[in-house]
Amino acid sequence: MASFTHEPHSGGTIFSLSSAPGRAGVAVFRLSGPKAGEILRKISSRALPRPRYASLAALRTLSGEVIDEGLTLWMPAPASFTGEDCAELQVHGSLAVIEAMAAALLEYGARQSEAGEFTRRAFENGRMELTEAEGLADLIDAETQAQRIQAIRQMQGGLKEIYEDWRERILDALAQIEGEIDFPDEGDIPQGLSHKAHAPLTALARDMNAALETAERGERIRAGLDIAIIGPPNAGKSSFINRLAGRDAVIVTDQAGTTRDIVDINLVIAGLPVRLSDTAGLRESADVIESEGIRRARARAKDADIRLVIHDGAQTAQIDSTLPEGSALLQDGDYLLHNKSDLAAPKTLPLPVQAKQLGVSALTGEGFDAFLSQLEADVTARYSPARVAGLTRVRHRDCVMRAQNAVERAASSLGIAPELAGDDLRAALLALRELAGQTDIEAVFDRIFSRFCVGK
Repeated sequence: MASFTHEPHSGGTIFSLSSAPGRAGVAVFRLSGPKAGEILRKISSRALPRPRYASLAALRTLSGEVIDEGLTLWMPAPASFTGEDCAELQVHGSLAVIEAMAAALLEYGARQSEAGEFTRRAFENGRMELTEAEGLADLIDAETQAQRIQAIRQMQGGLKEIYEDWRERILDALAQIEGEIDFPDEGDIPQGLSHKAHAPLTALARDMNAALETAERGERIRAGLDIAIIGPPNAGKSSFINRLAGRDAVIVTDQAGTTRDIVDINLVIAGLPVRLSDTAGLRESADVIESEGIRRARARAKDADIRLVIHDGAQTAQIDSTLPEGSALLQDGDYLLHNKSDLAAPKTLPLPVQAKQLGVSALTGEGFDAFLSQLEADVTARYSPARVAGLTRVRHRDCVMRAQNAVERAASSLGIAPELAGDDLRAALLALRELAGQTDIEAVFDRIFSRFCVGK
């Protein structure tokens, strides 16, 4: 399968401490660039070791003073992470050794790398596509197993395989269209050749749309979920969030309106990072500060992935009541939780959406196991990592959306003017090139690679 190519990168020889800073058993320095081999020979006072085999050596300053004994590794271009000559030095992880090694590498002519510069060189030297580099960045930042799984799939080229397949299918259709346009009178060119591209293009547009439909899943796994806790004052929202957090994360009092600003708690649910937001009690208020808190609560609930409406279930069980404050914000798949189930059996209320209703007690913990099991099942069903790599960033979604729109236009134009269809397919190819990082999007590159840690 054909693939996009990169222009080689040059920019001197760089080094960085690739292990975590601070006192440790081992510290790892990496070098990359045209002088990596020369520096390795000089600092170890010996010939280059066998490629990709560790060799023990005394490492010295330019004046010959021994810094430490450590392992050296030599990885000549192009079979290295960056595609350039690379070396690695593994020394003892004391602060003194680390400082001396860094000073020596500067003496030998290397410079300190910028954040993400090693990975950027790997990308620019064709060792990885931009989406693979993004997967590596996500793997470094992964805090949960779901994030790790998704990042690994992308780093290993799962998304690349998908858009390379799309690219090949676009090229096949474009070849049929160009064949009819360029050789209309040739006897061996079947009539209506371009029209035969309609079915494949329609199928391609469907596949792209299917990828777009799963984009939210990938983005949520990468960035985490937002769950908003809303409801009237004194319904037990703060006690509820403290029960979920397993600690006194927010203040609990009998006075209505205690929570005014949004309080966020970070949890892991079903392997995904979750930001749980305790919000101001929803009610009419003349207090300017409380009113602003209520406005923010409604805004957070609107933008959340899942909403939990908490209300006093004991009160509802005793009297016929209208729907509690916040119920109008519920969407399909959300939760209406009848708190204080230890005082009275919850009463199911008629809702205009398909929201789950469960009884819980923030005071005793009654019903929490059932609620958490249901929530984990829902999160797993909606946001667990797909079996194949998917779109994980807004940038991915934008590129694929433009490509899909161009493919749909091309399919529609076939019966009118094959020339227009050809232009649309070239626009689709350009969008996929941008997805792969093969267009001039320097600002995007800077943003992506600047988020890497130094040394990667």
